[in-house]
Amino acid sequence: MDAMEAILSRRSIRSYTGQPVPGELIKKLLEAGMSAPSASNQQPWQFVIIDDRAILDEIPKFHPFSSMLREAPLAICVCGDLDLETMRGYWVQGCSAATQNILVAANALGLGAVWLGVYPVESRVKAVQKLLGLPGHVIPLCFISLGYPAEKKPPANRYNEARVRRNRW
Repeated sequence: MDAMEAILSRRSIRSYTGQPVPGELIKKLLEAGMSAPSASNQQPWQFVIIDDRAILDEIPKFHPFSSMLREAPLAICVCGDLDLETMRGYWVQGCSAATQNILVAANALGLGAVWLGVYPVESRVKAVQKLLGLPGHVIPLCFISLGYPAEKKPPANRYNEARVRRNRW
Protein backbone atom coordinates (compact mmCIF):
# COMPACT_ATOMS: atom_id res chain seq x y z
CA MET A 1 0.00 0.00 0.00
CA ASP A 2 1.47 3.37 -0.96
CA ALA A 3 1.39 6.39 1.34
CA MET A 4 -1.61 8.13 -0.25
CA GLU A 5 -3.65 4.93 -0.22
CA ALA A 6 -2.77 4.35 3.46
CA ILE A 7 -3.82 7.90 4.33
CA LEU A 8 -7.00 8.04 2.25
CA SER A 9 -8.25 4.57 3.22
CA ARG A 10 -7.52 4.91 6.96
CA ARG A 11 -10.67 4.64 9.06
CA SER A 12 -11.33 4.43 12.78
CA ILE A 13 -11.73 0.73 13.59
CA ARG A 14 -13.41 -0.17 16.86
CA SER A 15 -13.96 -3.91 16.48
CA TYR A 16 -11.14 -6.48 16.55
CA THR A 17 -10.70 -10.21 16.08
CA GLY A 18 -8.70 -10.61 19.28
CA GLN A 19 -5.72 -12.07 17.40
CA PRO A 20 -2.52 -10.84 19.10
CA VAL A 21 -0.43 -8.23 17.31
CA PRO A 22 3.11 -9.58 16.78
CA GLY A 23 6.01 -7.76 18.40
CA GLU A 24 7.62 -6.97 15.05
CA LEU A 25 4.49 -5.07 13.96
CA ILE A 26 4.38 -3.17 17.25
CA LYS A 27 8.00 -2.13 16.65
CA LYS A 28 7.12 -0.95 13.12
CA LEU A 29 4.26 1.13 14.53
CA LEU A 30 6.59 2.72 17.06
CA GLU A 31 9.21 3.38 14.36
CA ALA A 32 6.49 5.19 12.39
CA GLY A 33 5.50 7.19 15.46
CA MET A 34 9.07 8.14 16.26
CA SER A 35 9.59 9.30 12.65
CA ALA A 36 7.07 12.12 13.14
CA PRO A 37 8.16 15.74 12.97
CA SER A 38 8.47 17.74 16.17
CA ALA A 39 9.38 21.33 17.00
CA SER A 40 13.20 21.70 16.96
CA ASN A 41 13.34 17.90 16.64
CA GLN A 42 12.67 17.68 20.38
CA GLN A 43 10.95 14.28 20.02
CA PRO A 44 8.94 14.83 23.24
CA TRP A 45 7.22 11.46 23.19
CA GLN A 46 7.10 8.38 25.35
CA PHE A 47 5.01 5.32 24.47
CA VAL A 48 3.43 2.78 26.81
CA ILE A 49 2.47 -0.53 25.19
CA ILE A 50 -0.55 -2.02 26.95
CA ASP A 51 -1.39 -5.67 26.35
CA ASP A 52 -2.34 -6.59 29.91
CA ARG A 53 -6.05 -7.47 29.79
CA ALA A 54 -6.67 -6.13 33.32
CA ILE A 55 -5.28 -2.71 32.37
CA LEU A 56 -7.15 -2.59 29.05
CA ASP A 57 -10.39 -3.46 30.86
CA GLU A 58 -9.82 -0.72 33.45
CA ILE A 59 -9.61 2.14 30.95
CA PRO A 60 -13.32 2.20 29.94
CA LYS A 61 -14.21 2.75 33.60
CA PHE A 62 -12.92 6.35 33.35
CA HIS A 63 -12.75 6.97 29.58
CA PRO A 64 -16.29 7.11 28.18
CA PHE A 65 -15.34 6.49 24.54
CA SER A 66 -13.00 3.53 24.99
CA SER A 67 -15.30 0.51 25.24
CA MET A 68 -13.53 -1.12 22.26
CA LEU A 69 -10.51 -1.67 24.51
CA ARG A 70 -12.45 -4.50 26.15
CA GLU A 71 -11.88 -6.55 22.98
CA ALA A 72 -8.69 -4.97 21.64
CA PRO A 73 -5.56 -7.06 22.14
CA LEU A 74 -3.38 -3.97 22.39
CA ALA A 75 -3.28 -0.26 23.03
CA ILE A 76 -0.51 2.28 22.86
CA CYS A 77 -0.58 5.26 25.19
CA VAL A 78 1.15 8.20 23.51
CA CYS A 79 2.58 10.55 26.10
CA GLY A 80 4.40 13.86 26.11
CA ASP A 81 7.49 14.06 28.29
CA LEU A 82 7.85 17.61 29.58
CA ASP A 83 11.48 16.89 30.54
CA LEU A 84 12.25 16.32 26.84
CA GLU A 85 10.57 19.53 25.78
CA THR A 86 12.87 22.21 24.42
CA MET A 87 10.06 24.23 22.83
CA ARG A 88 7.53 24.76 25.61
CA GLY A 89 3.96 23.76 24.73
CA TYR A 90 4.73 22.06 21.43
CA TRP A 91 4.70 18.52 22.86
CA VAL A 92 1.02 18.23 21.88
CA GLN A 93 1.80 18.84 18.22
CA GLY A 94 4.72 16.41 18.14
CA CYS A 95 2.79 13.67 19.95
CA SER A 96 -0.23 14.24 17.70
CA ALA A 97 1.97 13.83 14.63
CA ALA A 98 3.38 10.62 16.13
CA THR A 99 -0.16 9.38 16.77
CA GLN A 100 -1.23 10.06 13.18
CA ASN A 101 1.85 8.26 11.87
CA ILE A 102 0.95 5.22 13.97
CA LEU A 103 -2.65 5.27 12.73
CA VAL A 104 -1.59 5.41 9.07
CA ALA A 105 1.09 2.74 9.59
CA ALA A 106 -1.45 0.47 11.30
CA ASN A 107 -3.71 0.73 8.26
CA ALA A 108 -0.82 0.02 5.88
CA LEU A 109 0.11 -3.05 7.96
CA GLY A 110 -3.43 -4.48 7.87
CA LEU A 111 -4.32 -3.48 11.42
CA GLY A 112 -7.29 -1.50 12.66
CA ALA A 113 -6.87 1.42 15.04
CA VAL A 114 -8.68 4.33 16.62
CA TRP A 115 -7.44 7.47 18.41
CA LEU A 116 -8.88 7.88 21.92
CA GLY A 117 -8.20 11.34 23.30
CA VAL A 118 -7.05 11.77 26.89
CA TYR A 119 -5.44 15.24 27.07
CA PRO A 120 -6.67 17.93 27.83
CA VAL A 121 -9.43 16.33 29.96
CA GLU A 122 -7.82 16.62 33.40
CA SER A 123 -9.79 13.76 34.98
CA ARG A 124 -8.64 11.40 32.21
CA VAL A 125 -5.03 12.62 32.43
CA LYS A 126 -4.93 11.96 36.19
CA ALA A 127 -6.63 8.55 35.84
CA VAL A 128 -4.15 7.42 33.15
CA GLN A 129 -1.17 8.70 35.14
CA LYS A 130 -2.35 6.70 38.14
CA LEU A 131 -3.27 3.54 36.20
CA LEU A 132 0.01 3.39 34.28
CA GLY A 133 2.24 4.78 37.05
CA LEU A 134 3.39 7.70 34.91
CA PRO A 135 5.70 10.24 36.52
CA GLY A 136 4.28 13.75 36.86
CA HIS A 137 6.29 15.15 33.95
CA VAL A 138 4.78 12.58 31.54
CA ILE A 139 1.38 13.65 30.22
CA PRO A 140 -0.82 11.12 28.37
CA LEU A 141 -2.11 12.57 25.10
CA CYS A 142 -4.13 9.59 23.93
CA PHE A 143 -4.59 5.88 23.61
CA ILE A 144 -4.47 4.14 20.27
CA SER A 145 -6.64 1.02 20.31
CA LEU A 146 -5.12 -1.60 17.98
CA GLY A 147 -5.85 -5.02 16.60
CA TYR A 148 -6.75 -7.00 13.53
CA PRO A 149 -10.02 -5.53 12.25
CA ALA A 150 -13.27 -7.43 12.69
CA GLU A 151 -15.04 -4.76 10.64
CA LYS A 152 -14.37 -3.26 7.25
CA LYS A 153 -15.12 0.33 6.42
CA PRO A 154 -14.83 1.75 2.91
CA PRO A 155 -12.69 4.82 2.35
CA ALA A 156 -14.50 8.09 2.98
CA ASN A 157 -13.92 11.05 0.67
CA ARG A 158 -13.58 13.89 3.15
CA TYR A 159 -12.19 16.51 0.81
CA ASN A 160 -14.30 19.66 1.13
CA GLU A 161 -13.55 22.54 -1.24
CA ALA A 162 -15.58 24.89 1.01
CA ARG A 163 -12.85 24.57 3.67
CA VAL A 164 -10.08 25.83 1.38
CA ARG A 165 -8.94 29.44 1.06
CA ARG A 166 -6.07 30.79 -1.00
CA ASN A 167 -3.83 33.50 0.41
CA ARG A 168 -6.56 35.17 2.50
CA TRP A 169 -9.90 34.38 4.08
